[in-house]
Amino acid sequence: MSTIVFVHAHPDDEATGTAGSMIRASREGHRVVVVYCTDGDPGDVPDDLAPGESVVSRRRGEAEASALITGTARVAWLGYADSGMSGWAQNNTDGVFSRADVGEAARRLADLLDEEDADVVVGYDWHGGYGHPDHIMLHHTTRAAADLAAKRPRYLEVTMNRDLMRQLFTLAKEMGMDEGFDPDARGDDGNPIGTPEAELHWAVDLGDDVTAKREALACHASQSDVKEMLAIPVEVFPFAFGTEHYIEPGRPSGMVRGWWLDDVERGILP
Repeated sequence: MSTIVFVHAHPDDEATGTAGSMIRASREGHRVVVVYCTDGDPGDVPDDLAPGESVVSRRRGEAEASALITGTARVAWLGYADSGMSGWAQNNTDGVFSRADVGEAARRLADLLDEEDADVVVGYDWHGGYGHPDHIMLHHTTRAAADLAAKRPRYLEVTMNRDLMRQLFTLAKEMGMDEGFDPDARGDDGNPIGTPEAELHWAVDLGDDVTAKREALACHASQSDVKEMLAIPVEVFPFAFGTEHYIEPGRPSGMVRGWWLDDVERGILP
């Protein structure tokens, strides 16, 4: 069995990005670890915060609840503050992830990879899917950490399939539905959202695991963007979130529709 470390920028990112893969891996007996680089402090303030409860403590609790659904064995925190979206006041605050020294952040993550003797580490694509400063920083940090680790793990990047998103966007408009993400719109860094299908290596169809993925997402319901995703009709949810896409740098071009832990060439099979 393998140990897979999924690295995410904020609490709830795992639910939209890799929860289905986490669920499958843990169900198959692999050890799943999730690392959050930030505490999610600038998130929405829930109306029902208890006395003494903070946004950070609520979001940490939500992350732990999600881990119970995904079968995650360990939830770890890299220790940085949330940078917020581009142009927000906290972008220039000391301690935010996007302003961290890449070498220092990578060393923190590499130490965790060594603790876990990680076989696989999963980060983000070059612009973090949609250009959030913390997502971009995560890309650089995770790539550097994989190189620093004592046993270099297999390295993958979760992303969004821009061509599939475009198809879904067009279909939603034709059906008179709220279109949601326009894949041809510019993300937070001015670049298009996601990655063209021609640059992808893996498409993981979640099958029935998409139901549990939605349950993991529901654990983060204190956040308004999550509430919007949960408003998608249950029968439509699998079309939007039922496939997870990955880039594997160094792998021959061409998208494989399958499960990357079944890749015999990589020697990941038990």
